[in-house]
Order: sequence, then C-alpha cells, then structure tokens
Amino acid sequence: MKHKLTPNGHFLLRGVGVSVLTYCYYFTVIEGFAGICQQKFAILTFLSLYYYVVLIELKTTHQRFPMLGRLDIDPEMIGESKLLTTPGTDPALFGTAVMSGPEHVEVRSYQTFRIQYTTGKLGLDDTGAIRLALRLISDAGSLQTTDPTAPNYVTARSSGDGQLFLKYDRNGGQRPWNETLTIYQRGGYLKPGETIEIVLGDTTEGSPGLLMSTFYEGARVIRVMADVQATGNFIPLPDTHLAFTVGAGPAHRYLAILPTRRRLNDIFCLGLKAEDLWGNPTSKGSTRFAIESSLPVEGLPSVIDFASASGAMRIEPLRVAAEEGILRIWLTAEDGTVVEAGPMQVLTDGPAHFWGDLHGQTGETVGTNSIEHYFDFARNKSFLDVTAHQANDFQIKPAFWKKLNHLTETLNEPGVFTVLPGYEWSGNTAVGGDHNVFFRKEGARIYRCSHALVAEHDDLDTDAHTLTDLYNRLHDEPVDSVMYAHVGGRYANIHFDHDPRLEAAVEVHSAWGSFEWILTDGFPMRRRVGVVANSDGHKGRPGASYPGASFFGAYGGLTCFLMKENTRDAVFEAIRRRHTYGTSGPRVAIDIKAELTAGGTLFHRNPIAEPDCATEKVFVCTMGDIVQITDKKVKVSVSVDAPVGIESIELRRGTSTVALWRGYEDKNLGNRLRLMWSGAEYRGRGRNTRWQGRILINGGCIERFSPVNRLNPEQTLEQVGSKSVIFNTITTGNRMGCDIWLEEESSEVEVTTNHGELSLTLKEMDGKPVVMSAGGLERKLIAQRLPAGGLATSAHFQKEIEIEEDGDTPVWLCVNLEDGNQAWTSPIYLFQK
Repeated sequence: MKHKLTPNGHFLLRGVGVSVLTYCYYFTVIEGFAGICQQKFAILTFLSLYYYVVLIELKTTHQRFPMLGRLDIDPEMIGESKLLTTPGTDPALFGTAVMSGPEHVEVRSYQTFRIQYTTGKLGLDDTGAIRLALRLISDAGSLQTTDPTAPNYVTARSSGDGQLFLKYDRNGGQRPWNETLTIYQRGGYLKPGETIEIVLGDTTEGSPGLLMSTFYEGARVIRVMADVQATGNFIPLPDTHLAFTVGAGPAHRYLAILPTRRRLNDIFCLGLKAEDLWGNPTSKGSTRFAIESSLPVEGLPSVIDFASASGAMRIEPLRVAAEEGILRIWLTAEDGTVVEAGPMQVLTDGPAHFWGDLHGQTGETVGTNSIEHYFDFARNKSFLDVTAHQANDFQIKPAFWKKLNHLTETLNEPGVFTVLPGYEWSGNTAVGGDHNVFFRKEGARIYRCSHALVAEHDDLDTDAHTLTDLYNRLHDEPVDSVMYAHVGGRYANIHFDHDPRLEAAVEVHSAWGSFEWILTDGFPMRRRVGVVANSDGHKGRPGASYPGASFFGAYGGLTCFLMKENTRDAVFEAIRRRHTYGTSGPRVAIDIKAELTAGGTLFHRNPIAEPDCATEKVFVCTMGDIVQITDKKVKVSVSVDAPVGIESIELRRGTSTVALWRGYEDKNLGNRLRLMWSGAEYRGRGRNTRWQGRILINGGCIERFSPVNRLNPEQTLEQVGSKSVIFNTITTGNRMGCDIWLEEESSEVEVTTNHGELSLTLKEMDGKPVVMSAGGLERKLIAQRLPAGGLATSAHFQKEIEIEEDGDTPVWLCVNLEDGNQAWTSPIYLFQK
C-alpha cells in the first residue's frame, strides 16, 4: 500500500535566509573550511542559521550546498619531492607563463588552451627545455603530437631561433605530477624576453580539441617548469598558477537513497541527487517530485522541488513510528520518471545498518580535489553514515596530518556522521603490502612505511618499514587503532604477518576490483577476519566513486556496519566483532544467522590472539561471530532485501558453495540469455583484463539487448544489426556483460573472445550456468538462461550445514544481483575444537 503524505509547508525564508546561509557556507568551504571551524562565533552563527532556515522552514532538511567553484589545494599540504638545488633565488631567472582559455569547462567536452612562456633573465639555452606537468589521477585525453586531425593534438612555436621538439610521457614526472609534456629547444637559443606558445588541443587542422576528464575537478592545475641551462633540473616557475575548473554535465539520472535498516522511531535521512552521465552530482537538472511511500513516514513531504545548487539534498529528519515492515519511497518527476528509494527494513529492535566508505584520497596526496570537498561529498552527496580519509603514508606531510586530524575532530557528529582519523600504510607487498589504519580519536602519531615524498625528516625514527614494525608501533601507540588489509597498487600480503588484535578485516572490493581471494586465502591459516568494501577512490567522491575512463575498472564499494548507534566506539566494536558486510556499491539488506541446538560459546574477540576475552552463551549467532560449538550440524537462515533483482545467493562453507538460491524454477526460464565475463590478470597493480570479441546469433534475431554493469559509457558493448553484439571492455576481478533476449529459443549463440570461445543453444539450457574458464586470476565467461522478466528482490531460505571436526567452518554469503553487482558477508566462524 502506498501512502500519500500531506505537505509540510512551504519555504518561509527563501530569500535572505538562504542567501546568508549560502554566504556562510561559501566562506566555510571555499575560503578555508578548517580555519573558520576554529572560530566559535562562526560556528554558532552557521548553526543558528542552519536551524532557523532549514529545520524551522520545512521540518525536513533540504540542505543547499552550492556547487564548489575553483577550489585549489593548498600547495603546502601536497606531499612531493623538493628540489635540492636551483640556479638562483631570483624568480626572474626562470621566466613566466600565462594561460588563455576557458576558466570553467564541462566534463568530457573538448577545449583549447594556450600557454605562453616568456624567458627570464637567463634566456633558454640550446637543448634546454620547458615542461608542463599534470597530476597523475585524470582520465582526460592523452596529449599527442602526431595527428593534427585527432583529439588532444598539441603544438608549440617560438619567437626565437632554433626548433622545438615535443615529447609527451604519461609517466614522465614524479608523483603526483606524473603526466608531462616537455618542449625542447634545439639548434639555437632563446634570448631573455622571447616566447614559446604551446597550444593544448590545437584545432587549426581539424582536431576537435583537448578532451576533458569525466569527473569534477575544483582546479585542474598545469604546472610549468623550466630547465633554462640544459642541466636536466626542471624548476617550477615561481608565482605561476595555471588552472581551470571541470564541472558536471547535464542530469542523466536521479537517485534516491535510504538506509537499509532502522528501528521504529529512529531518525533517518532520504538522500536525493541528480547525476550526469559519469556519476557527478549536477545542478543542471531541476524538477518537482510527487512523493509516496509504502509505510507512513513522519516528516516526509508529498511534493518536493529539486533544484539543488550542489546537485544533491538531504530530506530529514524522518522517522517511521507506526508499524514494522519494508519501507520504499517513490518519487515521481514531472515527466513521469519514477525514482525509487529503499528497501529499508523497519524493525522494533536489534542493530541498525550504517553505511560507510572509509577509504579514499584527495589532491593533498595522489588524488584530486581537496579534503574539505571529500568530506562534504561523503555526507551530503553520497549520504554516508561513516567515513575516513586514507592517504598514502609516504606522501603525508606533517602539516597535512595535523589538518586531517583537525577536520575529523571538527566534522565528527556522534549519532549522525562518524568520521575517523587514519591513513593508508603503503608498504611494498614484499614487506606486508597496503593496510588501512584507523584511530579511535585524534592525536595519534603516523607511522609511515617511509618518507618517500615527505621532505620533513624530523620524525624519520618513527617509520615502520615492515608490517611487523607497524604492528609493534601501534601496540605502543596510546591511541586505540584497528586495521584492514587492502588490495590496491601494493596488495596486502597476508602471508607475511598477521596480528588479530589489530587487523580485523579484509577489503574484498574497491575501485581496483573484487578480491575474494584476500579472504579465502586466510581460511587454511584460521584468519578470522571480517569483510569490508570501500572505494579507494582518488577523485574525492567517497561513497559514489565511479571509475570514469581511467585505469580504475570498478565502482567503489560500501561497507554496512551492524550497530545500535552511529558513534566511533560502535564502529570500532563492529569492526572488531566483524559485524560488517561489503558490497560493490549498492545498499542491500543482508542477514545470516546460525541456530545452535546445543548452544555455543561466543567469543567477543579472537580467542587465538586473546584467550582471556569476554564470552557468552548463545543459541543464535550472526555474521562475524566466532563460536565454539558441540553440534555436528547447524541450521543457517538467510534473508536478503535488495533494490534490484537477485540473480542468485551462494551460501558458502569455506570455499565451497553448499546451497545456491535462485528466485525462480526451470519452468520459469524465458528467452533471456545472460553472458557475464569477470576476473583479472593477476593480483598486482596491472590486474586489468581486457575482454574483446563478438556474440553472433545464428538461426534467429535479437529481440532486445541490455548491457549489464557497464560502468564506462565509452567502452564498446553494443548491438550491431539484428544478429550480433560486439564488445571491448575491461574487468578487474568484477563482473560485467549483457542480457540478450532472443526471438527464437532454438537459435545457436556463438561467443568469440580473445580468451576463448563458447557455443550454446538457449533451448538446451536449464538453470545451471555454462562456464568457460579463461586462465588468469579467476578469469571466466559465464552463460546463463534467465526468466524474461525481472527477478525477485527479496529472498529468505534455510539450509543445514555440517561442521568440520577440526579447524574453522567459515559460513558466509555471496549475493549476485541482477544489475551485475555483488555483496559478501563476514563469515560466521564456527569450530568444535
């Protein structure tokens, strides 16, 4: 049943109030978020206006966060190597540079920029050069100098003697300024005052221009450096700042987001945002929504005008007070488009669900955009409950560590928005590999793997060069901490060392891909860890980290924390008790419980490491629990409520699937053929696997075609004519593919890929998948017949499982969704002795 709700009233203070609030927010975020937060008067003023304009105005919070304009990163916060020697201290020695072109551009547009370099007092010697450097994290077009009709064509000309030679290198500079264009002076020299003009995206001979990135950048900076005496020592030009802003495109879709579980009378938020084609929140899309819900919701208006300057808004405070059930909210736009939020389980008691992305970077290290933008995005654009920032330790300057701690303390809101201080220990895989470190409160030391890009060496003696060193340092650190094992550029080496008192979870999914092996490799060693997923996004978009068109091949993950309240203490306890599960992006309500006939002893910590930990007698246990039992068998109950159809649920015992749930029977199978490819090359940084090929239909035609989990719109996955599909895509452990509805079930389907071939006929397929193994790391192509219509969004089933006599019996779930996404629960660790 849908409930129409009465309006809560109109905005009372649209003019002056909102203008003043916007003015305060501008100076808070744009002019120095951290600094203004230190001024108590500003805080009180801001909060007073917030309460008066927002809460009184509508009884729900329609927060307006203006689109950030140019938001440069403080250069003093950026970790990078510093020059040891320079030709002199006079800025006039090296020359100057200015840039002409648009100050604000749209994502994935073509643009032209002209940079004019004027030589300084020293001129520019024969074989000397100037260099343009851009940050590594970008999916803008790669510069090229060979084809004047193609995108990203670059030219250069000088006003002096000699010739110019251009060399582009995607990794020619030092992190984070890896991308370089070097313009060499040959066959002559330039006198003081002579110029070189570089045209990025020269359209003179037919090039469309320079292709912009797919994501918002508050300041796309171009650093200009000069080697005026041909020594190979490139000096950044002093007082030269060339930059432009990359903004979102027009609205492509609207998203509405709810929590997945709350108790009766719990306060919660409905998040609403508009996204462009590439997943950026955009203000270029306004509409009026009529709102209905499946349960009565206090505080929910019946109509809302969406015209957010930031592309997103929070509607709060909301609560369900009358009845338990499943809450779904439908928002119908003026053009008839329906946006659905939920499902949200409403229960009388038990833990609630709080969603987090605790892993991402910003421009102060290797990423983009500022840390202020990062935290604003987490709370107000992706509607997270929990977040943290995880910069590579070898690039964290002392000043940035101090600023990070100040921000996490300032922005942490117990009960509403939990922010943890922390960092990524980024040791090489040979000595432990990437691990995320989180602190319960501010003030802890940072124990780096090295000072590779930190010029300040006052604390070199605190470095922890190996994972074992880090464990020892953290045990001596007064501030409490927990750790995750992470698979990034330097994947965590779980065979090197493991301390259960600190390392409580493994990250099975991020923007780098999906990695079940980081969990299952530990089963033989009795590694009793929880499952989490995060983004490790480098674009400043925690909680909604789209891969764009770069080397990241997956959408960033999310972790669900099962907690009674949203506080730092509760988050730490959930991590240590492994009461977490991870997804590849969607918010799915998952529950798994084991019923113990004779009861069992539940350990609040891992008894292998802490034998004297607290225990209790239980007859039911849940994900993450470590329980000693005498039962030879246990009954496992599974419940899943998802926002999309559920393809299957794998109930696993260790690495074996002991039950496979499908929401349909063979008699329900239709004319839909699902083809999904997945896997990676290997475990390291170059794990991306390219899938290239064709699907050919013989003896029939394609009735309908739909890509599944294609996250990069520029990757080829499309129908050609009535009988074929072509693809050229990338997986990095995650899944993608397509659904094909066939006119004739007797049609023969031929799949040809660069990793192998598969032939099948739809009418001969039952519900079991057909698998083509393709080497690499779990690389495979799966063909499956599905019902023609949508799949069930809820699942409930039970299964009896036998318990191993020796060692652990990890019982866990892998949920496969119709849209290609997945979810994984922390195992229940059952053991007899």
